[in-house]
Amino acid sequence: MDPRAQRTIDALLSAAEELFAARSVADVTVEEIAATAGVAVGSVYNHFGSKAGLYAALVERAVVVDRQFMDLAYVEGRGPIEQLYAAADEYLAFYLANPEYFRMLAFPAEPGSYAAGQELADRFADSVDEQNRRMVDAIKRGIKAGTIRKVNAQELATVLWSSWNGIISLGWRQDRLQRNPRQLKRLLRAATDAFAHGLLVEQD
Repeated sequence: MDPRAQRTIDALLSAAEELFAARSVADVTVEEIAATAGVAVGSVYNHFGSKAGLYAALVERAVVVDRQFMDLAYVEGRGPIEQLYAAADEYLAFYLANPEYFRMLAFPAEPGSYAAGQELADRFADSVDEQNRRMVDAIKRGIKAGTIRKVNAQELATVLWSSWNGIISLGWRQDRLQRNPRQLKRLLRAATDAFAHGLLVEQD
């Protein structure tokens, strides 16, 4: 790709990310995005087709980055419980490096009544399902190995993932309940500890 075109695309994605972080997608105009990016309005249509197309590209970027972090957790050689601890650490790392991507995936905006909006909502859900399946697989492997007691792996993975979202969201509170990155790490560890010890098979 022409380097100039790539710079324009990157500028538009960065501008859209900044504006969508402050306001809903519906409230942000194509003109605002182009002005923030310092490019012509036509660039949005030339490279993305529409505002929805630009937002879809941003969603895809968030999904890819999230997957890259989580790939670091689910590596061979780690036991199922170790993978769950690593997943908590990498999820926090993903949030700290890309807070707006985290918001997009963990707390997606209302899709609206348009087909394009629903399609984006489905992509978000697919990304969540993908990461949940990894946790489900880890739990099932532990059950098969006899180190994790028999549980509903799907439900337990959803409980763990949603608790992580709640904990990490404390990082953007604007009151005394706000937690800094070090505190968030400790809280995630505490939640995963409680989860892991509840899953482990009791030894005689």
